[in-house]
Amino acid sequence: MSNPDTLPKSLLAGYQKYSNREIAMRKKDLGIWRSYTWQDSYEQVRQLSLGLIKLGLKRGDKVCIIGDNDPQYFWAQLAIQSSGGVAVGIFTDSAPHEIEYIVNHSDAVFVFAKDQEQCDKLLDIRDQVPAVQGVIYWDDKGLWNYNEPWLISFEQVQSRGRSLDAEQADLFERSVNQGCSEDLAVFCYTSGTTGLPKGAMISHGNLIAGCDQTIQVDPRLETDEYMSFLPPAWITENTLGLTTHLRTGMVVNFPEAPETVQQNIREVAPQALLFSARLWENMVGMVQVKLIESTWINRLLYRIFMPIGYKVAGLRFEERKPVGLFWRFLHALGEFAVFQPLRDKLGLVNVKSAYSSGAALNPDVIRFFRAIGVNIKQLYGSTEAQVHTLHIGDDVRFETVGVPPPGMEIKIAKDGEILVKGATVVRGYYKDPEATEKAFFVDQDGQRWYRTGDAGHIGSDGHLIYLDRVKEMLTLSSGEKYSPQYIEGRLKFSPYIRNVMSIGGEDSPFVTALINIDFDNVGRWAERQGLAYTTFVDLSQKPEVYELIRKDVEEVNRTLPPAARVRKFVLLHKEFDADEGELTRTRKLRRSLLGERYGEMIATMYGGGDRVQVQAAVKYRDGREGVIETTVRIATLEDEMTEEESA
Repeated sequence: MSNPDTLPKSLLAGYQKYSNREIAMRKKDLGIWRSYTWQDSYEQVRQLSLGLIKLGLKRGDKVCIIGDNDPQYFWAQLAIQSSGGVAVGIFTDSAPHEIEYIVNHSDAVFVFAKDQEQCDKLLDIRDQVPAVQGVIYWDDKGLWNYNEPWLISFEQVQSRGRSLDAEQADLFERSVNQGCSEDLAVFCYTSGTTGLPKGAMISHGNLIAGCDQTIQVDPRLETDEYMSFLPPAWITENTLGLTTHLRTGMVVNFPEAPETVQQNIREVAPQALLFSARLWENMVGMVQVKLIESTWINRLLYRIFMPIGYKVAGLRFEERKPVGLFWRFLHALGEFAVFQPLRDKLGLVNVKSAYSSGAALNPDVIRFFRAIGVNIKQLYGSTEAQVHTLHIGDDVRFETVGVPPPGMEIKIAKDGEILVKGATVVRGYYKDPEATEKAFFVDQDGQRWYRTGDAGHIGSDGHLIYLDRVKEMLTLSSGEKYSPQYIEGRLKFSPYIRNVMSIGGEDSPFVTALINIDFDNVGRWAERQGLAYTTFVDLSQKPEVYELIRKDVEEVNRTLPPAARVRKFVLLHKEFDADEGELTRTRKLRRSLLGERYGEMIATMYGGGDRVQVQAAVKYRDGREGVIETTVRIATLEDEMTEEESA
């Protein structure tokens, strides 16, 4: 079985290679890490699979699973697939009515449920799910006094499997070998933000392709440790967790509880981590809190060496320059005194691949981790096609989501939508031909493409730049589309820009921007430059400050297609103010009000003027307040950008 084409065949190959010699999984329970060998996994799956067949499971049947990250979840999924069935993951926080929808929509005939909490949900909807023949649980705490034949324990199913195994010793292998790559392996349901959740039909071949493509550029070893804490109903855990474990032999570790993940990560020290942006940001916040509670010597070492870490990381990743001997020496001292101990406290001492997925990660967070020796990379993907792009090696850029792995192809449609092609593109949505036809198409060469619904463009370096959802894009008078949120988000990455509103619509020939400077940061910059100022108004209109912000705008423009680039901007004489209705209380822009309030300024930018007179309330540094009339300058980048394009 040189290259198994299904997950159960991959389990058999791992068992034949490692048997009882190597650890396949660990689970922390009651404070103790319990290990399972490949033979343990094989026996668990074999008995469970045969038990399901004994209960009446047929090839093509669907079985739902709802539970936390446990070995039993993986074993249940593999047992279902070994029997020729399809595993359907349900998120653990799903309400009973949500579980009812997925169970009925998927035509599930059995449900695996971890514990009393999940079993109670299913008992609540028992009359609404008549096709379900039984609920199989693996944690019996609290269920001892339930007199309910509909509930069956994991062990009871395995006992039936052992009796069938005694009758037909070769049945399990025959069932596994009957499977092929085109067989459906899992249904992963979408979030349902635009309607009812859709069940993406994902084959064994899809999962194996997603794994193999990714590990070509980010290899996994059989000695690598992996922490399984992402929801197992999510496509990412299916691809980068279970499938990668089966294909590479890496050890899967399961945390004791969702609340102990951070502590367990430190104990395991995994080689690879995939966090959401929020989790990475929380980790930085935890460091800041612990630092305050630390000893004075630790705080002193942190203040001395962190700037050195930032300097070396900046040279390596942003300026892409060689690091000189002097800085390498200082960095080596910092590695001993601060960086390595800090990585150890965070469980990142062995990490080779650190990924962030979902919302864009604040560059300050990325810079922090780079400074301590962890290079966080961005990953972009979907349930329908798994990993679309990722950063490879040290080629990591704030503004991009990386390049396609081998075997994936990305192209941009005429309307700016990102299209994806590869062996990972799923068959479609279960029982939803209309949604399938809308999201997938076959080109004239017979190749299957997925319409992501996302807008983006590909830079000259081959990196994909994600902009926004297509439906959130605005259209200029030329017919070109652009993303206001992308422009605003990237400009706010600058430490000198506090807020920004980009402007452009069907009556606008190009994009402009209203920008608020960050008064504190720009003020400190001005003092370092020996630049005198009195008020926010005075500082914002300094030519030197305009030049400072111009560089940031030009940097963002380089990531945008020509039509979407900011051609003109103003530095406002005041900050956007929630008390004046310019922002919501959650700091979101009130675009229509701002458009009216600064209408004259916007009209001047599009009318060709270079300045506009405004009245502004001011507060002087000595506390005095007043109202002044001032001139707000309009900066134009059009000529410079045009020269750059022609070059």
